[in-house]
Amino acid sequence: MNENARYPDWDLKDRDRYILGELADDPTLSAQELRDLLEEKYGIDVSRVTVSESIRQMREEGVFRETVIPNEEYLFFSLFEYQFFPPNFAAEWRAAMEFIRSDEHTLFFFLADGQYQWKSVMIFRDIEQQSRWIHEFYKAYGDLILDLKNTVVTNVLKFSADPEVFRTLLKD
Repeated sequence: MNENARYPDWDLKDRDRYILGELADDPTLSAQELRDLLEEKYGIDVSRVTVSESIRQMREEGVFRETVIPNEEYLFFSLFEYQFFPPNFAAEWRAAMEFIRSDEHTLFFFLADGQYQWKSVMIFRDIEQQSRWIHEFYKAYGDLILDLKNTVVTNVLKFSADPEVFRTLLKD
């Protein structure tokens, strides 16, 4: 994947969309099972090796990501929203961003429009661990942070990509 590109440099074929959709529906499918599904459901006759190679190349190009996500029954998730003290932003933003991005508790870190410019989804063992993290973060980056809003995610009702996103939204 081109590091300067915003999007992967990949021309999604219908076959790729179907593969991604089937993997979203069942990530444990083997290349052989995917090959069989492509033929049965979509009338696409390809080899298991072609399916495997397509998956490998899409992964390398950054078309999709694979990650291990803990079950919310074992750990809990929190949404953090960071609001900045503007006079200190220029001098301190990079260190704080790198800290959050590389922290073991960070599952998902992103920029957003609006009053809160950074947001992260964090994973903690318990409320005490979350409180200690916030305390340590303020000690290290308190001059930058005007406010840190955190919301504990109490019930995860959906945590997956729907297979249809690959079949419909990614079409040209």
